[in-house]
Amino acid sequence: MRLNLAGGLVAVVVLVALVIAYMMLFSVHQTRQAIVLSFGEPVNVVTEPGLHWKYPWHSVIHVDKRILDLENPAQEVIASDQKRLVVDAFARYRIKDVLRFYQSVGSINAANMQLSILLNSALRRVLGEATLTHVVRDERAQLMARVRDQLDTETQAFGIEVVDVRIRRADLPDENSQAVYERMKTERQREATEIREQGKQRGQEIRARADRDVTVLIADATATAERVRGEGDGERNRIFADAFGRDPEFFAFYRAMQAYEAALRSNDTRLLLRPDSEFFRFFGDPTGKARNAAPK
Repeated sequence: MRLNLAGGLVAVVVLVALVIAYMMLFSVHQTRQAIVLSFGEPVNVVTEPGLHWKYPWHSVIHVDKRILDLENPAQEVIASDQKRLVVDAFARYRIKDVLRFYQSVGSINAANMQLSILLNSALRRVLGEATLTHVVRDERAQLMARVRDQLDTETQAFGIEVVDVRIRRADLPDENSQAVYERMKTERQREATEIREQGKQRGQEIRARADRDVTVLIADATATAERVRGEGDGERNRIFADAFGRDPEFFAFYRAMQAYEAALRSNDTRLLLRPDSEFFRFFGDPTGKARNAAPK
């Protein structure tokens, strides 16, 4: 009976020891850090992963030490050139000082709310000093770096380090987009009309130059042709004259054959000539002398 009672007491003591050990030990994951609280007051900060101990009346709060995302709703910002922009941005941050973080904001959700307010303020300050062109195209990276630096400076009091700030989209409001589109369309149409007119003018200049060149070429070719033709006629006449000087009878015969060929073609022209006409003198005698010698 005493043995059973002693065994029960030992079991109870072991159980109580296990419960106390369980209440005194806690683990920290490698992606987290912990704050040990004593009746709501922080007494220790644990940043190393592994198994750690505490008093049974202590409580533990785990806080993520990885890079966290802050999704910020789109908001309207007025640029320095008075253009309204709808800016959609987000930030990435990490908890660098977990004790200060717990004492200032207390939780991730509260930190996100506070960071969202600060991010909106930084965006308005920085983008309000830039023009629409700078935000959309020219200096976007520099502007995001300025927003990050200002936000990081303001969040140091919360134990938070801002790693990055990005602008996903920076567009005009919907009510302005159509007006801007119509203005851009009108501008492009004006440019297209101007380019077409310049093309027509250029085309007329090219056609006029081509017509002038054609006229000059034709005139030069005509002059050259007339000159060559004149030289050819002169050469032909010279050859004829030389041939006539060498053999007048053959030249007369040749000219008569050409006359016969031209006069006796198959056309509607009719010739009424006497048989003893001088025109037919080569018909009776190949030398063309017999007809002339008959009267003698």
